[in-house]
Amino acid sequence: MNQNPKFDVLYSEEVLNFLKSLDPKASNKILFNIDKCRYVLDSTLFKKLKDTEIWEFRTSYKGVSYRIFAFWDTFNNSLVLTTHGFIKKSQKTSGKEIERAISIRKEYLKGK
Repeated sequence: MNQNPKFDVLYSEEVLNFLKSLDPKASNKILFNIDKCRYVLDSTLFKKLKDTEIWEFRTSYKGVSYRIFAFWDTFNNSLVLTTHGFIKKSQKTSGKEIERAISIRKEYLKGK
């Protein structure tokens, strides 16, 4: 792509471990979709979760839904930090997973 990215992505150790644990083709598709969102905002791949400051990278591969949560770091030129990843097993995103992302965001921002 010949344009500049709209934002940078910082990966937490937990996300890197999650990606390493997956089939390499699934992991590559997730990374491709995240990179695509840096240039073209696509609400099917990257959307804000209702009533939170958490964003969700969404990827489906071979019938499996993968999710990686993120939040904006406005102190560092609007970097997106990924909090953790999981395989979505039901229609609705688990409240426990959302709360975990909110907690990670609070801890991160407390250090600013």
